Amino acid sequence: MSFAFAPTATSAEARWAETADAAAALVAGEPDGIANMANVAALIWQAIPDLNWAGFYRFDGAELVLGPFQGKAACIRIPLGKGVCGAAARTRETQRVGDVHAFPGHIACDADSRSELVVPIVAEGRLVGVLDLDSPLPSRFSADDQRGAEALVARIAAALAG
Repeated sequence: MSFAFAPTATSAEARWAETADAAAALVAGEPDGIANMANVAALIWQAIPDLNWAGFYRFDGAELVLGPFQGKAACIRIPLGKGVCGAAARTRETQRVGDVHAFPGHIACDADSRSELVVPIVAEGRLVGVLDLDSPLPSRFSADDQRGAEALVARIAAALAG
């Protein structure tokens, strides 16, 4: 199957809505969660500007483990509660951080990252992992980005859990 996606929206809200539609189409009918994470990471990397990392950490029942991503090599394991990703996983609440260097316990996988948006992935009440987006720009992620990423994750969470 070939899949082409060229976002046309200019506002963050509309761009995320287009990306969520494309992600839902991309994962439709595919039961493998890792394959779906790989395609969605690539899709987000293509669609959302000013990122230097886009991808997933999977929850293995004890800690977060690196999943499919786009960007530089990353930390492989993150304990719950450690760094931005671990905080999102532990609390099951999105973390939108304008200055990662001011975040207590921040894990600097890429020294160029300045801001971060991490959305927990929960399917059927079970933590699947997190979607992690990093940017080299301070305060890159707006409330619209947060709502858009949360809506995308909610829409495809079951396909990421497979």
